[in-house]
Amino acid sequence: MIFKIIFTWWNKQTLGTYLKTLIFGIYVGKDEFGNRYYKSKKDERWVIYSSDIEATKITSDWYLWMHHTTNTFPNEKDKKHLWQKKHSANKTGTNESYKPIKIKKDQNLKKYETWK
Repeated sequence: MIFKIIFTWWNKQTLGTYLKTLIFGIYVGKDEFGNRYYKSKKDERWVIYSSDIEATKITSDWYLWMHHTTNTFPNEKDKKHLWQKKHSANKTGTNESYKPIKIKKDQNLKKYETWK
């Protein structure tokens, strides 16, 4: 376990990130996926992922905070609009990814329909 922390960056956090979080990190909040967000006194901001390191697992509210677009911390109690969908990570490379319909060579499909 200790070797994973020291030598690999893809397993949550490295030793350097762990020490930085321990010494300088001020816990700010947690999102619905379990990712924990920290900042320093110099207003550096970072995330410790709950599982795989994947940037698309950051929700849009926390993305705005991470990139200094807003200084307010996201709150789960904030009202969402009806048109807003629940956040989902990028599905590329998984079974849930979008797969377009394959067209057979025999099918003659027009790219457009003519007006009548």
